[in-house]
Amino acid sequence: MSHTLTAAAAGFGTGLSLIVAIGAQNAFVLRQGIRRDAVLAVVGICALSDAVLITAGVGGVGALVVAWPGVLTAVGWVGGLFLLCYGALAARRVFRPAGALAAEGESTGSLRRAVLTCLALTWLNPHVYLDTVFLLGSVAADRGPLRWTFGLGAALASVCWFVALGFGARLLGRFLTRPAAWRVLDGLVAVTMVALGVTLLVGA
Repeated sequence: MSHTLTAAAAGFGTGLSLIVAIGAQNAFVLRQGIRRDAVLAVVGICALSDAVLITAGVGGVGALVVAWPGVLTAVGWVGGLFLLCYGALAARRVFRPAGALAAEGESTGSLRRAVLTCLALTWLNPHVYLDTVFLLGSVAADRGPLRWTFGLGAALASVCWFVALGFGARLLGRFLTRPAAWRVLDGLVAVTMVALGVTLLVGA
């Protein structure tokens, strides 16, 4: 039971560290939340899309490792190095912030446009595949039989983040539009990613 909870917690922390990174998708969800425009649809699309991609990553990479156990070593090295680079970039943003998460802009004006915009920002972003399919998949593979528990934790983190960002936008808006807030988040992301990267490299 303790191992299951540990795997789920690790998945939640890893998923959250990747999701909270400043980007166009988060800015869009925040803007929709502040304006109370198609929030449920937008939050649902983001959370469901992440769940599908995480499932593909955990299942795909996990199945590959089962078929060829030696792949785990390669996945560990590549995933570990990627995590270290990701952490380094987050640490760089702490000292050289890109700015606040902008919530300004024109309202979508319709549910259809909001949905299409959200789908485009989610599925046409190449980084989402690196984060959810490859990165989370490779870290989950290191968990062996508990990889699906890890993936469930990561998917839960996505749901919690987007629900908080979309429906709590009125409260979080002022906080998340401050550059200092994202410096704190980036600092936490950097520490988490570097720690996970070292763990993967040591275990590879």
